[in-house]
Amino acid sequence: MSEDDRIWVRSYDPHVEPDMALPESSFVDLMDEVFAEFPDRAACHFMGRTMTYGDLDRLSRRFASFLLGAGLEKGDVVGINLPNLPQYIIALLGTLRAGCVKSGVSPLLTGKEIASQLSDSGARVLVTLDAILEHRLMEAANDMPTVTHVVATNLGEYMPLIKRTAGKLLKKIPSGRLLPIEGKKVVSFQETLAGGNGFSRPEISPDDLCLIQYTGGTTGKPKGAELTHRSVVAATTHFRQWCDLERGKDAFLTGFPLFHIGGLFSGMCFLMTACPQVLIPDPRNTRHIVAEMAKYKPTGVGNVPSLYQMLLSEPGFSALPFAQVKGFVSGAAPFSPETLTALEALIGKGKVSDIYGMTETCATISMIPFKGKKKPGSVGLPMQNTRVKLVDLEAGTEEVPLGEPGEIIVKGPQVMRGYRGKPEETANSIREFQGEKWFYTGDIATMDSDGFLTIVDRSKDMINVSGYKVFSNEVEEKLSSHPAIEFCALIGVKDPDRPGSEMVKAVIQLKESHKSKDKAEMEKDIIAFCKKNMAAYKAPRLIEFIDSIPLTTVGKVDKKVLRK
Repeated sequence: MSEDDRIWVRSYDPHVEPDMALPESSFVDLMDEVFAEFPDRAACHFMGRTMTYGDLDRLSRRFASFLLGAGLEKGDVVGINLPNLPQYIIALLGTLRAGCVKSGVSPLLTGKEIASQLSDSGARVLVTLDAILEHRLMEAANDMPTVTHVVATNLGEYMPLIKRTAGKLLKKIPSGRLLPIEGKKVVSFQETLAGGNGFSRPEISPDDLCLIQYTGGTTGKPKGAELTHRSVVAATTHFRQWCDLERGKDAFLTGFPLFHIGGLFSGMCFLMTACPQVLIPDPRNTRHIVAEMAKYKPTGVGNVPSLYQMLLSEPGFSALPFAQVKGFVSGAAPFSPETLTALEALIGKGKVSDIYGMTETCATISMIPFKGKKKPGSVGLPMQNTRVKLVDLEAGTEEVPLGEPGEIIVKGPQVMRGYRGKPEETANSIREFQGEKWFYTGDIATMDSDGFLTIVDRSKDMINVSGYKVFSNEVEEKLSSHPAIEFCALIGVKDPDRPGSEMVKAVIQLKESHKSKDKAEMEKDIIAFCKKNMAAYKAPRLIEFIDSIPLTTVGKVDKKVLRK
């Protein structure tokens, strides 16, 4: 990989190595080093309670012992269906230490959607909230045949006693019951930690599978991206050097959920760096975020742009001390110039760095330099040990000139192994270019003479709702099952309340038998149907009825016409 092939390395910060040495270790090996060296250092803060790395070492050992005692073997999958709680980190580390594979499952999904993902990954164990178990999973219990054990916890389990008691009295902590499920063993989270710390850890190599994180595309259902320990260690090592993180010294706060690749990546990065992180279970509670920032004074903060926008409107945020903050990281959606200007006016010029990546690349492809040259509006420079090319939009076989839009293709150690059980989709995404295998992102960008990338379009059918990706075909397929709908199409429209975010809009052609019915009543009925059958962020907020859905010459829905 010559420097001539990577014009961007000339724009790197001086401390960033274009071809840095990467550990020939698994993530578990690196965590064992942290546990041994920093047992008394804080690992995470949650609602006034602090857990040390020694606590995580002990509790994750016990969770690993539970998994192995339950009959799981190396390579088996554990689904974690939780918000940002200490239980998430304990289960994550315990899963990996047992040689198993962790798969994030969003708590925002319906029971049917959760069951579908678990079935696709072949998960043996599910860790979830007791409220989700009682109110969502019971109806889908027969749709997750590979699951043998369900572990249930609740939001208050690791809160300080006084907060847990007050929350229950005020009914602010949702809870559910440990209901039995036929053919599966249901246990409490504390039961999994009742055993000893000893367990026989299997050998884990860098090329063993570490994560199955679900993503999606412009067609089909969400897909499980298989990420090895090598991919995770590469991505987190790149980020640590890029942001000049000091092992055992920095601290981090983020509203990114751990079930999302952005939150998981940053969470694993700071665990590996022996830095405490502040767990935010509800990123919409900006008052709580401000209070936690005032208390713990993180040196780094990571959020989606819409959350930064909300924080700027939160009383008290502007009064926070920002001198200790090295940088604010933004990802998952474009940063509007207005929000960037307002934020940097508070925290300091040049302290915001955008990062661009995908689930398939362990959240990292490019990033704005942490200390040096910044170009607002761009997504920065390709990361270390990473090659990026922009290719023609038709066949993807020719490079485009600098300044011209092209599809981003990536080659680097952070790229996934493939999609779980989907060889055709894998072959379509990881293709040969100039005699080598490259990952085709589907995102369209330009690159300038300094190597800075600027995204000019996304895969056109993907809708970005505050950092959550909504994939049109999945929702359209569900909508089409409504008895009144003949054809439908989803598009994203700008959300006036959240710069850089979109709202889901459904354009619907009704069946002849329903075209004469009251449209306001039809709209209410369809919205209610969506809320019942899909996660809230996927459900259309806007509905437009149209006489006939426009089609292309080959019979596909013409979304270009709909967007106009």
